[in-house]
Amino acid sequence: MSRSRLVPGVEVVAVPGRGLAVRTAEGEFLSVRTRDADESVLLSLLSGADAAPLDEELHRVVGAFEEAGYLADEPQLPLWPAGRRDIRLLGDPALTRPLAAQLVALGAEPRTTPAVTDANTSPVEIEDLLDGNPAAVVWCLDGPVPDGLWEAADRLPEHGVAWLRCHREGWQAYVEPIAATSGDITAAHVRVRRLAATPAHRELAAYWAGPRTSGAPVRLTVPAAALLAALLADDLSRWAIDTADTAGFTARRRLRHVDLRTLTVTEHPVLPVPVVASMPRKDG
Repeated sequence: MSRSRLVPGVEVVAVPGRGLAVRTAEGEFLSVRTRDADESVLLSLLSGADAAPLDEELHRVVGAFEEAGYLADEPQLPLWPAGRRDIRLLGDPALTRPLAAQLVALGAEPRTTPAVTDANTSPVEIEDLLDGNPAAVVWCLDGPVPDGLWEAADRLPEHGVAWLRCHREGWQAYVEPIAATSGDITAAHVRVRRLAATPAHRELAAYWAGPRTSGAPVRLTVPAAALLAALLADDLSRWAIDTADTAGFTARRRLRHVDLRTLTVTEHPVLPVPVVASMPRKDG
């Protein structure tokens, strides 16, 4: 066998009176039929320890583990590619600070720049976002997204720049899909899909447009900010090293909703909105 060490997340446990069982990366338990294979030697092999040449039964069992995808070579942490290390962070410091710290730990080189969040100011131009030739732009808002604020940023993938964003609406936060190509999900797509998915689309549109009356403001807690930063950093890392999605929805087709009171994360699939031809004008 060229490989005998278990992949991360897969474990083997000895069950009293029932032999060995595999706990998969998904948390399921599967029985292992070892027959005449020496279980102690097998467990030693699966832990990565050196062992004597395999006999026929051990060769069969280890081969079954390899065929099921439970074995791997010695794991090595992938490095953040140099060409994708420059990550530009915009938005509220409550979110950009913990995100910057996590990206540095992963090997990226984030740079934080101030960004307007008021729709009454001059809109951000695509040239401003492309300044310094970043590999990715991340925009974090500790509040709703004003109309038109992310319109220019939605064009970043057309220029070869990855585009990721999150925002808060009361006790709910949203981490939108990362967009890396011109065919990926934009903020405008998410906005249209959310309006189409709720019978309260008029109310939601009015909430986004403002003004809004509220009492005591919602304070983004340190654990909540750290969770949002971790979700963003994970998406960026997967994009940077081209990690394949093995469970759930792909990062480029996934809208994540975070309940900031319980820190519960739910995923929702989202697709691009096709371009619709304008209605023809009627005579008269």
